[in-house]
Amino acid sequence: MQKEGLNDKDIIALVDCNNFYVSCERVFNPSLEGKPVAVLSNNDGCIVSRSNELKALKIPMGAPGFKYEGLIQKNGGVLLSSNYALYGDMSSRVMEVLNQFSPEVEIYSIDEAFLKLNDLPISNLEEYGRQIKHIVKKYTGIPVSVGISRSKTLAKIANHYAKHFAGYQGSLALMEADKIEKALKQTPVEEIWGIGRQYAKFLRQNKIETAWDLRNAPEDFILHYLTKVGYKTVLELQGYSCIDLEEAPSPKKSIVCSKSFSKQVSDLSELEEAISTYITRGAEKLRHQHSVAGFMMVFLNTNRFKEGPQYNNSTQTKLSVPTAYTPDLIKIGLELLRDVYLPGFEYKKAGVMFTDLIDEKDVPLNFLEPNYLDDKRKKLIDAIDKLNRVWGRDTVFFASSGIKKDWEMKRAKLSPFYTTRWQDLPKVK
Repeated sequence: MQKEGLNDKDIIALVDCNNFYVSCERVFNPSLEGKPVAVLSNNDGCIVSRSNELKALKIPMGAPGFKYEGLIQKNGGVLLSSNYALYGDMSSRVMEVLNQFSPEVEIYSIDEAFLKLNDLPISNLEEYGRQIKHIVKKYTGIPVSVGISRSKTLAKIANHYAKHFAGYQGSLALMEADKIEKALKQTPVEEIWGIGRQYAKFLRQNKIETAWDLRNAPEDFILHYLTKVGYKTVLELQGYSCIDLEEAPSPKKSIVCSKSFSKQVSDLSELEEAISTYITRGAEKLRHQHSVAGFMMVFLNTNRFKEGPQYNNSTQTKLSVPTAYTPDLIKIGLELLRDVYLPGFEYKKAGVMFTDLIDEKDVPLNFLEPNYLDDKRKKLIDAIDKLNRVWGRDTVFFASSGIKKDWEMKRAKLSPFYTTRWQDLPKVK
């Protein structure tokens, strides 16, 4: 496998909020502690978050709430409707606290974030993880688990063991070869980040049953059968950090689009370009998985690691009609940005988060405001998506996203995409 130029020196932490929706409810209703608690999806449908006590009753994730309501109440538990405004705000608070622990925080979903710990003066990584856990709980009331390793995929595995084995006290660092080997041998292949059920079935048919087996699979097999992301997953299991969030498996509970700027940004027009760009990316992901969003959040952060005044804030709104139509989302997102923007500050990061995601087939009827799926807007956005798929990203783009984009993340030293982009294929003369 081609490893030249890959990085195996990163130190990456995954911070994952435990039973996030339930934990948010418990912050403001302590009487729920110790009881079986379930949070339901839209229209009080299926269970989307479970307390540990509910899991002990063997009630599966995604089960219809009405089917288990009697059992839950019999055991002193409760069913709760989802409160996405609360969850979005609590997520923003957790992410703000995490910014204290690393100059590079990548929000992966409403309840997960990756922290890059390179070059920080940390003598004991697991103790640092427990410090993160303690401070987040102290400042927000939300319990978290921390997994630390050389890549996002390994950090995910470390986080799984930190969460499920009390002896680790909520923090596990997989840095040494023997510890990594032991963890991978105990991790079923279907529990690897990004390996779906059907993919896992195929791997098991080829006698690849654990993460350790996949890590050491024959190179010919990997190159022939694995997708681009699957190929990178193997490299990540070997300790090479090479999966970007845009390539990562999409979270089903939410979609986040955010990156640090290449420079400090204070001008509102540049922030509007960034937010428009992030909304465009998020809406593309929504449509790709045939979803629409019911809530949208916009957030701004200054650089905590730079002297001077600091400002971190977010605001969110319920969308009157769940949608994935980019122009409508940009219009609403820019209104949210203007509400949260304060002049006089230099911003390092901005982003958007979409929550309350539902399948586009399940969008409720609204006689006062039709959904984009039912009129000519659907044909327009489908045509734009097709053009961008065929001719490359941003062949057709929205003017509010800007042209020069001086704020964008610097990638001046980026090498060509030799194996994944036709125009970058090596040319033989």
